[in-house]
Amino acid sequence: MTEPILTVRDLSVAFHQGGKTSLAVDRISFEIARGEVLALVGESGSGKSVSANSILKLLPYPAASHPGGEVVFNGRDLMKASDEELRAVRGNDITMIFQEPMTSLNPLHAIEKQIGEILQLHQGIKGPAARARTLELLHQVGIRDPERRLSAYPHELSGGQRQRVMIAMALANRPELLIADEPTTALDVTVQAQILELLKTLKEEHGMSMLFITHDLGIVRKFADRVCVMTQGRIVESGPVEEIFARPQHDYTRHLLASEPRGRPVPADAAKPEVMAAQNLKVWFPIKAGFLRRVVDHVKAVDGIDMRLKAGHTLGIVGESGSGKTTLGLALTRLISSEGRIAFVGEQISDYSFRDMRALRNRMQVVFQDPYGSLSPRMSVADIVAEGLKIHEPSLSAGERDRRVAGALEETGLDAATRWRYPHEFSGGQRQRIAIARAMVLKPKFVMLDEPTSALDMSVQAQVVDLLRDLQVKHDLAYLFISHDLKVVRALANDIVVMRGGKVVESGLAADIIERPKEPYTKALMAAAFDLRAVTDGVVRQ
Repeated sequence: MTEPILTVRDLSVAFHQGGKTSLAVDRISFEIARGEVLALVGESGSGKSVSANSILKLLPYPAASHPGGEVVFNGRDLMKASDEELRAVRGNDITMIFQEPMTSLNPLHAIEKQIGEILQLHQGIKGPAARARTLELLHQVGIRDPERRLSAYPHELSGGQRQRVMIAMALANRPELLIADEPTTALDVTVQAQILELLKTLKEEHGMSMLFITHDLGIVRKFADRVCVMTQGRIVESGPVEEIFARPQHDYTRHLLASEPRGRPVPADAAKPEVMAAQNLKVWFPIKAGFLRRVVDHVKAVDGIDMRLKAGHTLGIVGESGSGKTTLGLALTRLISSEGRIAFVGEQISDYSFRDMRALRNRMQVVFQDPYGSLSPRMSVADIVAEGLKIHEPSLSAGERDRRVAGALEETGLDAATRWRYPHEFSGGQRQRIAIARAMVLKPKFVMLDEPTSALDMSVQAQVVDLLRDLQVKHDLAYLFISHDLKVVRALANDIVVMRGGKVVESGLAADIIERPKEPYTKALMAAAFDLRAVTDGVVRQ
């Protein structure tokens, strides 16, 4: 190994709150060689991001401190560096890209201004030279037609485009070390593959070192040279990627490697009754322009889709962000207006009013992507789960209602004794179980699951997938499972519908779609999900 560009020795990080001190990172040590990619992996709360932020002393002081340790970059200990010295390193020699670019990009400034500020601040480049360098960077990171994007604001770009802009900003000053903190977690699999291929190419072209933080071991296997495994603030195992994956020594590493959602979907019985069906379903959003705000066109979010779903079956809806997946689910459950025919348990509900639909809501339920955002922080778990019972089964006594709540929580793997706590007192996985319990307490026939695992660690994903399968067998549930994570879809879905631009690209048995895709777009999705190869055939465009 060449001389390391970064050496972290016995680094600790403490947080101080309410007169109490707790260690978030406990004496970790690692090195990064020049041109090397080191992956720091572990579940949420393991200390990965805190460790990365500590390198540049970006933690909120005095709420956080470093009781001990060194961070040596190019022979200089950054823990002893002055604020002025650190400012010279930040953004120049070491740069960072984050998981959610919308929180890092200024929503009030155009892309050209945001990249231009970095060039002017660190290199003194401005005017036409800054514009030329900005265009060069945008082209380098794969933004198509960069001249048109200079005046764009962050909200006008897709998730993949925003992440590419963040990478352009990070590379503006040709750093020696790039810290990438979960840069692909919030992205679709095709965009994820593009971003990873881009980072790999840029690393090779610039000889850049990289600290790559993730909880996705599939990415680590394809992308990193070495890996450090973290849990509870400590590094429990480290070494070359091939060695760690082939011969893991620590129990926690084995746990992570075994955490990918596995198993087969619940076997489908063709004789089961039909629960949900749609024919020529359309959701078109009008585009208005001019002084009189006349309709000049439509966004065809869902454009003429047919589908059928039987009891005990799972239909997976897959595709990139903006393909119309969630809009389709909202239309089927009559939460938004649509055209076409919708049948629920044999009853035509296409023209039902809000009042008509209320009588059916207990039999069709929704579990959303963000369990924290969908649970009221002001209500106890008992009140959250019981809310539907109060509306749909008002004749239940308080005791009967509480027993139903306790039963639903226990059925989803939670301790019923915790039902008087509030959502913030639970982990992400536990909050998602609460959301599932809230749906199951009403004994529905149909459940729409909208990205229910995307915000969770892989080990928690596997637990939720197992739970959903168990509940489906027990209650003969029909699932509409919306996701861009095809590994999770493979473990749950009997059939798959692939959507793009509001239309069905391909549909059929899940095994056929995954193993023998016919359409180029579907092939690109499968390659990105299971091989993490770059999508280079132009099927998926920025």
